[in-house]
Amino acid sequence: MARDTLTREQIVGAAIELLDEEGLDGLNMRSLGQRLDSAATAMYWHVKNKDNLVRLAVDEVWGEIDLPDPDAADWRAAAESMATGMYEALARHPWLVQAQASHLLYGPNKSRHDENALAIFESAGFDDDDADRAVAAIFLFVLGNATGPAANVSLRRRLSKGGADPEAQLAQAMTEASEIAGTFPRLRARIERAAGTGYNAAPDSSFRFGLAALLDGIAARKVL
Repeated sequence: MARDTLTREQIVGAAIELLDEEGLDGLNMRSLGQRLDSAATAMYWHVKNKDNLVRLAVDEVWGEIDLPDPDAADWRAAAESMATGMYEALARHPWLVQAQASHLLYGPNKSRHDENALAIFESAGFDDDDADRAVAAIFLFVLGNATGPAANVSLRRRLSKGGADPEAQLAQAMTEASEIAGTFPRLRARIERAAGTGYNAAPDSSFRFGLAALLDGIAARKVL
């Protein structure tokens, strides 16, 4: 594909596909060029460098998140919808968690998301400072909850490159971890309740529980 027929949108879309498959470490201009049947130099012409490409890819992902009406009567439902949308986007693109910690990230979609989040809390009557704090707290909560699944994807990818069966290695590690944890009464009881899901397993409802508790706290500040 010639440089003058290749578009930035095509490059960013292909980069997201590659990132989803190979992670942040697997993204390089040569592999991306092969995917687009184009020379690696054409990538640089449109996106400058790899760091800028990651920034563009991340901002494209932010555009996937639906933005609720900030003037809706139920501000809490709107905030929950945005938080859940962000969590689902991070689950679809686990490399974004790593990019968040290693790249300078900004763009129109991220700004549009932040603008909408602030509007939700301001429309609900929160003052500017509390609206800022609420948006930041929710962002960090969602990012923290997405770290575990993202790390699991990255770990499996790394183990598979070593030639051994990653599932067998994980099963062995889980057995050893459960044996160690089983010497502690509360952890042993938790493992027994989980009935085989393992020491590191958390209930599926953990995200919903934590988000509800966080929004409870934010709502309590509104009436202070």
